[in-house]
Amino acid sequence: CQPVPKPESRVEVCDLNPCPPRWKVTPAGPCSSSCGLGLAVQLVTCVQTLHGQEVLQEEHLCPVAEKPLTSVPCVVRTCSYEWSFSEWSECSTSCGNGIQTRQDFCLSSLTHKPVNPLFCRHFPKAVVVRGCSAGPCPEQEGTRSPGAELQPATPGTHLPTAAAVPEHRHKELGVPLSAGPREQTKPSGGEEDTAKRSFLCVCGNLFLNATGIINMTGVQSRDCTVAIGRPLREEISVTILESSLNCTAGEVLLFSGRMMWRTGCRKLPLSLINSRTNTLIVKQRVVLPGNGVILQYNSRTATKRYYQDCDQQLFGPQGEIVNPVQFPDERQGVVCRTFITVAPRQRISIRALNADLGPEGNQTHFNYILVRDVSTMRTVVFRGKQQFLWQSTGSQAEIEFHE
Repeated sequence: CQPVPKPESRVEVCDLNPCPPRWKVTPAGPCSSSCGLGLAVQLVTCVQTLHGQEVLQEEHLCPVAEKPLTSVPCVVRTCSYEWSFSEWSECSTSCGNGIQTRQDFCLSSLTHKPVNPLFCRHFPKAVVVRGCSAGPCPEQEGTRSPGAELQPATPGTHLPTAAAVPEHRHKELGVPLSAGPREQTKPSGGEEDTAKRSFLCVCGNLFLNATGIINMTGVQSRDCTVAIGRPLREEISVTILESSLNCTAGEVLLFSGRMMWRTGCRKLPLSLINSRTNTLIVKQRVVLPGNGVILQYNSRTATKRYYQDCDQQLFGPQGEIVNPVQFPDERQGVVCRTFITVAPRQRISIRALNADLGPEGNQTHFNYILVRDVSTMRTVVFRGKQQFLWQSTGSQAEIEFHE
């Protein structure tokens, strides 16, 4: 530029107004997970530069739409171990409802080979059993699925047949006995209203007695669901005393529990269904008015251990859940569970009043509460000091306390 004349230097005042408030982000804190994907908290404040110094301002003075995130993803290192799963199996039934299973593996991230599952015990694991449907059955013939037990009552069990149970016996137990396919008469006047009220009291109920008879015939609704519950350490057996279901029309009876799933229509009378656990849900689907089943249930000491000493069973309508205390002599790696069962017409809400699962550091990866919705098998995990409100889609829920 030497050949060109150089202009004179001068200074002009551009703007004396202070700079507008802006967002300031401090460095992020420690990662919430010791390995794998976690969250790091960063402090976001609204500041303004006045006379060369930053002055803290109210947040509403900064542009709300431009506020940075207070939590950002972080990865300290790759986890050494992680859960892996096989493909889902085929549906256990060729028609109707069944279950699918898959196998879980604990893999080493370095070798990508299976190792002892104890190495993965601190990490949440997805479900390995889920429900499936293979479409409607042509004749709604009952099919067996894993975990279900259906067998005819053997001589010597002295289970009453439909013909051997007189009407007055059902009436004495407070269970109305409606007309079966042999009789089409209906009560009139006040008797009809009383019968309707009795039927409505059966559907959607939770039965907690050790034994009883449930009459599900003549219900007004198409679907009628009842639940049977007993304390842990017991299991339930159900005998169908009488059935007027029309299998050709698509009427069916469903039994479901934590360890079994069973549907059926034909050859139901005198069949024996074992729940394998302390709860059982029976759902009846009818098409023709007046049809249904009469069943008798009993409870007994469980033949196999399906629970742990620190497990708990709650039957609504309300209660308090406290993290079970682990005793020193209990084996390492035990996961304490709380089972909740309410009447089928009700739903469950769980509110965490106080939760402190350790500092916001490495321990939050190992200490957590898992809540499972039994009807959908969907699980949600809560960590740290997170207070939460959880609601179910069905009438059964499970809570697991890890570490």
